[in-house]
Amino acid sequence: MKQTIQILTAIILFVAMTSCNQDKSSSMGEEYAVKMGNTILSKYPKIWMIENSPAMKWTYTHGLVASALLDLYDYTNDERYLDYVEDFADTIVLDGGIIQTYKLKEYNIDKINSGKMLLRLYKITGKEKYRMAADTLRKQLDSHPTTEIGGFWHKERYPHQMWLDGLYMGGPFLAEYAAAAGDRAAMDYTVMWFINMEKVSRDPNTGLLYHGWDESREQAWSDSITGCSPNFWGRGMGWYGMALVDVLDFIPAEQPARDEVIAIVQRMAEAIIKVQDPETGIWYQVLDQGDREGNYLEGSVSSMFSYFLLKAVNMGYLDKNAYGEAAKKAFEGTVANLITENEDGTITLSPVCAVAGLGGSPYRDGSYEYYINERQRDNDPKAVGPFIMAGIQYDIMVK
Repeated sequence: MKQTIQILTAIILFVAMTSCNQDKSSSMGEEYAVKMGNTILSKYPKIWMIENSPAMKWTYTHGLVASALLDLYDYTNDERYLDYVEDFADTIVLDGGIIQTYKLKEYNIDKINSGKMLLRLYKITGKEKYRMAADTLRKQLDSHPTTEIGGFWHKERYPHQMWLDGLYMGGPFLAEYAAAAGDRAAMDYTVMWFINMEKVSRDPNTGLLYHGWDESREQAWSDSITGCSPNFWGRGMGWYGMALVDVLDFIPAEQPARDEVIAIVQRMAEAIIKVQDPETGIWYQVLDQGDREGNYLEGSVSSMFSYFLLKAVNMGYLDKNAYGEAAKKAFEGTVANLITENEDGTITLSPVCAVAGLGGSPYRDGSYEYYINERQRDNDPKAVGPFIMAGIQYDIMVK
């Protein structure tokens, strides 16, 4: 059975790569990015419905999908994607820039991510309420709790902790805002945050990054010496990788530490290639334990790492000769192994870990058993957003 699956996978990859080589004007990257974008529009009349929530709310996943659809709008000039995102933003952001369901004093770094959508929509439409709402999110970071070494707490209810996820949620937004405002101090702090996160979470033996770090060493999941959580969670590193290549869009060339951020990109790429599944080209839920019972090839990390590698090569942060094939194989492998074509023309990306974290109640201990037993979901937004972005980057690479 396993041999049959491997043969079918090889055939799918060969057909996809042959088709791509024959028609560079319409690669599988754009094809599948559009298919996923259309799937979202078809299945979810409103963007907030993608979480199967009974009510609209301000959350990072909506901003993630919105950013991906705005990328697709920029790439295809199909205004349906812009209209879909703008409809959501116009509904949740009231006149005066008031963001419904958002509470600044929760000090939740996740809530910052959707600010990137607001900045982009303001540039496109000129609507002042988008700028005002983005200003409110920026104000949160003025008083958001920070670690002593430098870097934002993940949430106020998770004191003294930095998680890899948080760098994606807050880093690119703060850097973009700082670049537009000419705020050198905010830019410096953003760069320091990225450098410090790698410094405290990177395992010297594998080069992989642990999911979380507790400066206080008070958490049960925290190592008493390093402060790190016990495992390398795929999506955690995926968030950080995407944050790295996105924040570099805004760090100015003259910024002294810009080269340090690029060096982190290079170290991360070297580490994740070593745990890339050689047969499929994608990644496991727990990165370094692919042969262990219960582990599985997971959709969000595979989409995120695809985006990270493809964009890093396209932007020149990684050498194309060294990483180009691995980057392409990552996206091709995601399509071949994790995408299902449906009869109605939509596609499904599965399996995807629905949620994972540390601490809280019930307590999440960061163990191997915890990560592999979290529930799974088809077309989770934490996978479909990065998948769309990766498809665009694949198209850029092969053209």
